[in-house]
Amino acid sequence: MNLLMCPVCHEALQLTGKTWHCVNNHSYDVAKQGYVNLHVVQHKHSKNPGDTPESVQARRAFLSGGFYAPLQHAVVEKIRELRVENLLDIGCGEGYYTNAMQAEVLQCVGVDIAKNAVQVAAKLNKNMTWVVGTGATLPVLDASIDLCTSLFSPIPKQEILRVLKPHAYLMVVTPATEHLYAMREALFEEVNPHEPYKFVAQLEDAFELVEERVVDAPFTLQQADLKHLIAMTPYAYKAKPERRQALEQKDQFELKAQFQIYLFKKKA
Repeated sequence: MNLLMCPVCHEALQLTGKTWHCVNNHSYDVAKQGYVNLHVVQHKHSKNPGDTPESVQARRAFLSGGFYAPLQHAVVEKIRELRVENLLDIGCGEGYYTNAMQAEVLQCVGVDIAKNAVQVAAKLNKNMTWVVGTGATLPVLDASIDLCTSLFSPIPKQEILRVLKPHAYLMVVTPATEHLYAMREALFEEVNPHEPYKFVAQLEDAFELVEERVVDAPFTLQQADLKHLIAMTPYAYKAKPERRQALEQKDQFELKAQFQIYLFKKKA
């Protein structure tokens, strides 16, 4: 079953050869890397939205070191328990988590606004559907999805409600209170704990909170990995340059990642 929707007229898309097309003759070619761009020009607010190529490469390098593997394993374990047929990963980035999720479902769609991130993802896994698209108009059909996931990504609530089947699931992963606290202390004069519970408040009218879990991942970073971690976060440009440079000069740095996982169920 096809899940994709034309971003212009909202009709179903069909794949013929290397081209997705709808009944109104809007067509979208599959790029040579294996993704389709459904982020149409009328929805764009900048020429190259989303993560920069530098932050995508930094994230790919950091995540390949396995530092966030405890989170990846926890997410995959939960998806396996849910036994869903299809999944939409919103803000899939370069595909580190999406790639692992795909093995647990029949159909997996990864969508991200950053074309350079989706290009990297599509090269690594040809067994799923990679899409450049926006959360403002998720490129999938109404009531077609069993599970939406959003890991460190926006949560376009109304669009998620549109695409989820009745009683389907939404998994949100966000920084827990102590996430990268030591790094933030080194980069900023004032550090406030993350407030993950705000997402529960935002979603409680339309979703029931089914489960919550905190995953800790302590690690010691060598200098190269520390630089990659800084570069893949918003802290890279929010911190004062002299504070960032001082941190990047450390040979080793002890740190703890802490992730909050929420599983919601769409209310009737």
